Amino acid sequence: MDILLKYFPDLTPHQIECFRAMQPLYEEWNAAINVISRKDIDRLYERHILHSLGIAKAIRFAPGTSVMDVGTGGGFPGIPLAVMFPECSFLLVDSIGKKIKVVNAIASALGLENVTALQSRAEEITEKFDFIVSRAVTSLPEFTSWIRKNIHKRSINPLHNGILYLKGGDVTEELKQSGGKYQVYHLDRYFSEPFFETKSVIHLWF
Repeated sequence: MDILLKYFPDLTPHQIECFRAMQPLYEEWNAAINVISRKDIDRLYERHILHSLGIAKAIRFAPGTSVMDVGTGGGFPGIPLAVMFPECSFLLVDSIGKKIKVVNAIASALGLENVTALQSRAEEITEKFDFIVSRAVTSLPEFTSWIRKNIHKRSINPLHNGILYLKGGDVTEELKQSGGKYQVYHLDRYFSEPFFETKSVIHLWF
């Protein structure tokens, strides 16, 4: 938990309470339904929560922003972002029902009224959003082909509406094939832990 306060010292007491509650909640649910690797559960705050909040270093979502998290798994990056931005709405989507069960349970336990979880494939979603977020569920060109239709034309944020994608390694070729404009935010600019040395937030818009 201290690692979050190190990089986000202005969290409200309620946000701190929510983030602190995540460790026991994820430990309990992960024992029943494996949504986080066993070796990572002890590093939940660094490798899942803080990693998700890398997006909050690239952008502060304006109130009223709508966000879809595709391939959310156990709720990342959507749940940490929903705690960070309570005045925004989040749809968390995954094709695997048991993962959505975990997301619903944790969102409910945390009292996150700005989160909706849905078992669905991204291709089947017709609603439009300001931003689509995800943690490296597939290659960027394929991901783009799934969700480009879901990006709202109107914009209420400083950044162009589009994709905010958490990914590691060299993404140069994938970006060239994605057919949009892009900005790469290297997370080691914001977080000093070795885990973030090769991690980035990719903002892609069309």
